Amino acid sequence: MFDIVAFIPRAVGQGIPLLYGSTGETLTQKSGNLNLGIPGVMYVGAISGVIGAFFYENSVPAGESLNGFLAIFIPLLCSLVGSLLMGLLYCFLTVSLRANQNVTGLAMTTFGVGFGNFFGGSLIKIAGADVPSIALSKTSLYFSASLPFAGKLGWFGKVFLSYGFLAYIAIIIAFTASAILNRTRTGLHLRAVGESPTTADAAGINVTAYKYFSTCIGCMIAGLGGLYYVMDYACGVWSNDAFGDRGWLAIALVIFTIWKPNVGVISSILFGGLYILYLYLPTGMDHMEYKELYKMIPYIVTLVVLVITSMRNKRENQPPASLGLPYFREER
Repeated sequence: MFDIVAFIPRAVGQGIPLLYGSTGETLTQKSGNLNLGIPGVMYVGAISGVIGAFFYENSVPAGESLNGFLAIFIPLLCSLVGSLLMGLLYCFLTVSLRANQNVTGLAMTTFGVGFGNFFGGSLIKIAGADVPSIALSKTSLYFSASLPFAGKLGWFGKVFLSYGFLAYIAIIIAFTASAILNRTRTGLHLRAVGESPTTADAAGINVTAYKYFSTCIGCMIAGLGGLYYVMDYACGVWSNDAFGDRGWLAIALVIFTIWKPNVGVISSILFGGLYILYLYLPTGMDHMEYKELYKMIPYIVTLVVLVITSMRNKRENQPPASLGLPYFREER
């Protein structure tokens, strides 16, 4: 039988990286920047955290336990810095130099994956591992630790309280981003920049500053998704090219949520469940060919939502009007 209590935590764990990525990309797109480099940003965020955790773990003498604060702070800081640098690079190319956003994003995805594989492979050689992976199990324990009383609450504890702190932070960030976008002057200015940078500029809003700020913050949030995947979902194990297409799913989730971060909380869990649904289907040669079709479900659902929202043509369900278009002040 289908075990829903076992399925939901797996779906949540699979969906949290998507939530981080989609929330970060939503903030970016609200400023008019289309960052298709999110998969690369998540990859860089993950490997940056792995590098910090690897050197910290190896600096601790054998037999001694890690400092809990440093075990969390160092990978977290490294991940945020690595993602921030990717965001600054993207903004410099697309905002300052007005390079094509689609090409820049795809190039950053390729760069990010190559960057992660290069340094991941280097760490594997330094560690002298027998398998092509790094296990940072000591650090992972601090990221994946759940509330101590969760196991005593039966199915409720397993469904709602059995996750690491980064899972709850992802939800808080999503709701906070939604509140900022819809209920603050900063959010109003950001949406104005995404809809019409010319009008926003004429109103005295610093278009360049808002594009830089939202894109860099968005990249830092997305980078945390990569860190979560390695340190929590994958139990601290880094393997090159192990991310799959999660970065692209995060971008698809932005469309599915019609650019609303709060909707992304439930949608990411749904996407996470659809992504792993094939694992809970009957096994056997008769079903092997269908599993590949089940993996396509998240993308099919996104296409359906895109078609429906386009047909309804409600402005609040459409992407920012200037999405993907560079802004040149002298052309006003």
